[in-house]
Amino acid sequence: MLENKDQSRTSLSQLGEFGLIDHLTKSFTIQKESTIKGIGDDGAVLDFGTKKAVISTDLLIEGVHFDLAYMPLRHLGYKAVVANVSDICAMNATPTQITVSIAVSNRFPLEALEELFDGITMASKVYNVEVIGGDTTSSQKGLIISITAIGEANTEDIVYRNGAQVSDLLVVSGDIGAAYMGLQILEREKQVFQVNPNNQPDLEPYTYLIERQLKPEARKDLKELFEKLAFKPTAMIDVSDGLSSEIMHLCKQSGVGCNLYEEKIPVDPQLINVCEEFNLDITTVALSGGEDYELLFTLKMEDYDKIKGNPNFTVIGHMTEASEGMHLVTRANTKIALKARGWNAMNEKE
Repeated sequence: MLENKDQSRTSLSQLGEFGLIDHLTKSFTIQKESTIKGIGDDGAVLDFGTKKAVISTDLLIEGVHFDLAYMPLRHLGYKAVVANVSDICAMNATPTQITVSIAVSNRFPLEALEELFDGITMASKVYNVEVIGGDTTSSQKGLIISITAIGEANTEDIVYRNGAQVSDLLVVSGDIGAAYMGLQILEREKQVFQVNPNNQPDLEPYTYLIERQLKPEARKDLKELFEKLAFKPTAMIDVSDGLSSEIMHLCKQSGVGCNLYEEKIPVDPQLINVCEEFNLDITTVALSGGEDYELLFTLKMEDYDKIKGNPNFTVIGHMTEASEGMHLVTRANTKIALKARGWNAMNEKE
């Protein structure tokens, strides 16, 4: 993907570190009152007044978190921002700024990094966040991206993972599992291409699933929707490592158990068709897939009428006493203990 002979290639050594920083960050401007100082000093300076700052950091490593064989650099830049913005949204905060750090090997010309930063710039505009700093350095192998996201929130608006209570409803936004199946499709086509480079894949039947993998969106819209519907989640987390893993995080942090109902898990029709094609169990994909960046939250029972019938939300279960454990209730009404089979960054087999 990087070997395009029709494009000129500019060696990064021609610019040097500071020249590269100036070149890649020239389109970033400061407009928020809370940003006192952005790029260009030893540190950014923010002033949130009476509001609380919320900060989250993610690290993305080539060959571990992404494969440039099918991940366009522009999409990678966009997705890297989304992954961090999603964490801020999961705290019921408003994302405001990000810092971007990259390590690159000499196989990447300037034009490749321009594509990466085009995606970062696009995401920063879509989510109204400002790029206020970061770092660049060399890498002996591949590309490494680290993004830190900063957000602001009133103290009373922040939602943590530890607020769920017994009898609270378990709710998820959007649909689950599509990003994982998009990845399976891309991996399959990569293997086909390696065997026969002349083969041109037909990805039209999988458009939604591939988009959910390559260009996901964070649910920044839900904070405003919560306010409009006049309720506040009791606990919340984003679905980045798999639905079952995230439910277990909420339960353990809140000291409760849960019953998750298999028949209630929202999945897209395209996911159902492709799971049949790949001979994969739909529920397993939904529980373990990850990278959906939807929000999973708990809600007081008395607030149910406020979300009833809302297309953004699906009630998928309820919280129980911790002693009852964490279970999936199957369509056959059998209880199965939930297991965290989602993404594990320390698992050598991943």
